[in-house]
Formats: sequence, C-alpha cells, structure tokens
Amino acid sequence: MTLRLGDTAPDFEQDSSIGKLRFHEWAGDSWVVLFSHPADFTPVCTTELGLTARLKPEFDKRNVKALALSVDPADKHTSWIKDIEETQKTVVGFPIVADADRKVSQLYDMIHPNQSETMTVRSLFVIDPKKKVRLIITYPMSTGRNFDEVLRVIDALQLTDGYTVATPGNWRDGDDVIIPLSVQDEEVIRQKYPKGYTAPRPYLRLTPQPNK
Repeated sequence: MTLRLGDTAPDFEQDSSIGKLRFHEWAGDSWVVLFSHPADFTPVCTTELGLTARLKPEFDKRNVKALALSVDPADKHTSWIKDIEETQKTVVGFPIVADADRKVSQLYDMIHPNQSETMTVRSLFVIDPKKKVRLIITYPMSTGRNFDEVLRVIDALQLTDGYTVATPGNWRDGDDVIIPLSVQDEEVIRQKYPKGYTAPRPYLRLTPQPNK
C-alpha cells in the first residue's frame, strides 16, 4: 500500500510498549508523529528516541503525540527503553509499537526491499486530528532524522490550517508568510491581512504572520 498526502492514515491494533494499542482511538483529537525504526538496540534509533522524549514539551504545546514503531516485540522494547533513558538522560513518555508481524509496516509502506527485506526504513508521518496524512518523510537507515524540521513543518501546517497563507522556504514561526495566488481581490486582502503586505513581484506578496 502506498500512502499519499491527504489520505486517511490506516487504523490498526497492535501490541506496544504500553500494551495493546488501537491507533485511531489512542490518537484521539491530537496530531500524531508516527515514525519507524529499523530495529531495537541500534545506535541511531537510540539517539532519535531520546531526542523525541526530550521534545515532549514542544510536542505538547502543539497538541502532538509521538508514536514510534519497530519490528521487534514489546518485551524487547521495554528493555531498550531502559537503555534509551540511561544513555540519553531522559524519560520515554510515548509508546513504541511492536510490529513483529510487519502488519503496520506494510500498511504504511515502511519496508523498502532494496534497503532491507525485513526491517523498516526511517519513515515519518505527520497525521492531523482528522486522521489525514499531512507530511511524509523517508530517511535511509543510516541517517538520523531532523526533528527540528518536523516541528517546523507542524508549525507551518497548523498555521496554514487556521489562516489563508503559505510559508516560504526555511520559514520559522514568527517569520513573514505568503499571500496565496488564489486571493486576488484587494478588499478581501485588506480584510484577511490587516497588517498589509510587500510585493517584490506581483505574484510574491509577503505579509506578517497573522497570529504574531
């Protein structure tokens, strides 16, 4: 199965480090960052889960739940979490799905045979409260993810859901945003963007971020 942006994230029930987990029920009305790892007790994954644990206050501010996944069983996850907490000096406050039968990995196309027939690549999905897939990033097994980028994109998604704007390249929270080309009526522009805008080109109109 190949997931695309805007698709409904498949529901599943699977064992995890906190027991049986029904995905849609567990997600509730939160955003979710679902991300896979090739295997437990591997060095890159250990640093990634430690980083995710330390980012919990940032995720909480954005109404985001983190959910990790590995193809190893739940008892192995429990042992690995102890290592993560000891080496990364943090507390893992999110579940790790135990996808031993590869059911979830297949639903989310996380196993790429030219990388490995049995282990997942570093897939990451941002899923909104309506259970729609909003972001897909796939990293190779050897490369750790940039979670600052994940937070940046969530900020952009949540902003553009609330306002009729787009975000420029390298945008960060607080930077100017773009008035979409779909908005052309000057009266509508005055109402929607009361802070005004600058236009280096007619098609490139920059306005201060609405909620700042």
